[in-house]
Amino acid sequence: MIPDLLRPGAAAPGFEAALPWMIGVFLLAYLLGSVPFGLVITRLLGLGDIRQIGSGNIGATNVLRTGNKPAALATLLLDSGKGAIAVLIARALYGEPYDQLAGLGAFLGHLFPVWLGFRGGKGVATYLGTMLALCWPAGLAACATWAVMAALFRISSLSALVAAAAAPVYLYLFGLPQAVWLGIVLAVLVWVRHAPNIRRLLAGTEPRIGAKSGKADAG
Repeated sequence: MIPDLLRPGAAAPGFEAALPWMIGVFLLAYLLGSVPFGLVITRLLGLGDIRQIGSGNIGATNVLRTGNKPAALATLLLDSGKGAIAVLIARALYGEPYDQLAGLGAFLGHLFPVWLGFRGGKGVATYLGTMLALCWPAGLAACATWAVMAALFRISSLSALVAAAAAPVYLYLFGLPQAVWLGIVLAVLVWVRHAPNIRRLLAGTEPRIGAKSGKADAG
């Protein structure tokens, strides 16, 4: 049940009154984001523990290394969907800025899932799903940036890094400047999680998409 202070048309609550609801939205979104769909799907399909395969990452890129493309696609959709769903539910119930808070919670849940000892994925799919729900033109532009970079250079991590860096710019250009700081924070976290990939990119040793490698991963 939505409290009176958060009903449409109600006076804006003070920070002290809104804080418990902000914490609640964040925690619920975090728990949703913490669901390790890559691990769940690979285990349900009898593909083994994804953490023992390839790079050990729980994202769609590493799931693809099992050779099961439908499993990788399902992981991609579910990882992006949990960011989008968290944003959309928070927006429908409480509006702004709770939708941004939910996006942050879901993203951090994917990176640091409580169920896996806070060792999660790199956040690209969840980031893009969050952007799509916050501002779909900006999200589509970020996805298109990933696709263009992937087509040109065939390096998944490079595509992810460029798309993440461009997303805050797209948020501003497509009329959601209030979410730019969230976009910047998430982009920085994506870059931090890709530190090993960045080192390989600088060294010229980052594998291309489709290459047989257990080390690189952009998911």
